[in-house]
Amino acid sequence: MEVTVTLTVNGIERTITTDSERPLIDVIREDLQLTGTKEGCGEGRCGACSVLMDGQRVLSCVTAIVQADGKSIRTIESLAQGNTLHQVQEAFLAEGAMQCGYCTTGMIMTAVGLLEANPRPTDEEIIAAMRGNICRCNGYTKILNAIRRAVGRPQEVSAI
Repeated sequence: MEVTVTLTVNGIERTITTDSERPLIDVIREDLQLTGTKEGCGEGRCGACSVLMDGQRVLSCVTAIVQADGKSIRTIESLAQGNTLHQVQEAFLAEGAMQCGYCTTGMIMTAVGLLEANPRPTDEEIIAAMRGNICRCNGYTKILNAIRRAVGRPQEVSAI
């Protein structure tokens, strides 16, 4: 069934007419041409498609567009201000917390959502928040160190 939804994406109000069950990621990537959000599994299991909806992480590949009606959506494109990267993006670069890069935007958006809700998370809180994001390159230690760096915590040497 076709519906018209209005949502705010990266601070810009958008009105879209589309199928009510169409995944949010398709609207973001195809209609709005914001291609930073990646689709990994298409089943909500890997976290690559993570975006923030009203400040909460959602998996855009399994979020129907009707669920976003009236909501504020933030994608990776919302983070940098001109040539200045967000602190989480800077930390991921500094720590080399990406290899193939496919999971990176989902990891960063999940971390941003966590830090906005909890600016000083413990390692246990970071791990719990990031649990739904899979890095197929196995960069978890560097990802954890990047989030520690983003909040100004000292880096710890991993036994891995």
